[in-house]
Amino acid sequence: MMDYKTLTTYAEWFEFFLRDQGVSNYWASVINTFLLLVTVLIVLIILDIIIRKVVVQGFKAFSNKSKTTFDDFLAASNFPRYIAHTIPLAILWSVIPVIFRDYPTIQKAFDILVIGYLVILCILIYRSILRTITNYLRETNEKFADKPLESYQQVMMIFAWATGIFFLVHLLTGYTLQSVATFGALSAVILLIFKDTLLGFVASIQISVNDIVRIGDWITFSKFGADGYVTEINLATVRVQNFDNTYTTIPTYSLISDSFQNWRGMQESPGRRIKRSIFIKQTSIKFLTPEELEELKKIQLIKPYIEHREKDVMSYNKKTEADKSLLINGRNQTNLGIFRKYADAILHENPAINKNLFLMVRHLAPTDKGIPIEIFCFSYDKTWENYEHIQADIFDHLLASIPYFGLEIHESPTGKDISQISIKAE
Repeated sequence: MMDYKTLTTYAEWFEFFLRDQGVSNYWASVINTFLLLVTVLIVLIILDIIIRKVVVQGFKAFSNKSKTTFDDFLAASNFPRYIAHTIPLAILWSVIPVIFRDYPTIQKAFDILVIGYLVILCILIYRSILRTITNYLRETNEKFADKPLESYQQVMMIFAWATGIFFLVHLLTGYTLQSVATFGALSAVILLIFKDTLLGFVASIQISVNDIVRIGDWITFSKFGADGYVTEINLATVRVQNFDNTYTTIPTYSLISDSFQNWRGMQESPGRRIKRSIFIKQTSIKFLTPEELEELKKIQLIKPYIEHREKDVMSYNKKTEADKSLLINGRNQTNLGIFRKYADAILHENPAINKNLFLMVRHLAPTDKGIPIEIFCFSYDKTWENYEHIQADIFDHLLASIPYFGLEIHESPTGKDISQISIKAE
């Protein structure tokens, strides 16, 4: 392996060559140093790319053959990529004294840059290990599935960054821990004066790192009356253009300290949820007679269902010898049950509804306003205007269909209804 003197001899060769060509000692040294630096950086960049590919692919091949899944999570957290960067960095650190042998001040500055980058790289490696441990425990151990592991991870990362920042400050300024402690009183005053600015700065970092809000996101923040698209995020405020074209300004820190609704997940999903109920008057629900069933068979969408269900009911009643002189005996079909099946069939027939996502028509608990029949599905089109049209078309049809099943929609009495009752009573 080459020692320091051998490397220096090779590094000085071009400088001697320039001097032999009549270039002054100063410019020969400057040109030689510059060319050495450029050459070393180019070589190290190429070396970094090669080493990174070799290490990453080698690590993937190893993880694919190993029985444990921990190394798979390491690969997913970019651990091999960060490790690969340390080799070119170590080479650069070792050749800096050779490149800048005639410029000790520049050499010291480059040493600080390399050490600073090494500190940041160590923190990134540490973060990837923490992420790996968090994901590994959550995916492989059920007792950690509902534990706030990310919170512990963030606390540990705060300490890691604090240590790294202190080391960098010490490296740049020479301040020791005792000097920083002495500076504490003045720091407290500065923190008090610039409290809002610092809170906004911290919030901006958290918003960016955790990807809480992006420009263009649709958010709803009831506390500040905001309901629209984010147009600007800065240190102090987040600007939201509401749907009525007004603007709402929200303190940046409020996005961290308060709860708000971000619709990005809906916009990126394969469908937008429709969740709305129709309230059925309870006294209109009844068992269906054979004659009424024959009449409902004329509805094409549910004719196969009624016939299939009718065979099951008749088979059961015959087996149990149910007395059908009263409809309540044995098993029966109800107008509400058939209406639910009809609503389900309408949703499955609608091309605007995403059948690959959750789709359901269900009962909710009875209320003083009747029995809620809830429609739960997702539309393909997520544009607000189109979504409302799709939703309205579905409920227009269902509301108009209800009388065909002998059902009634519950409505609270109006003043006109009460006056008509009074007139009849008189």
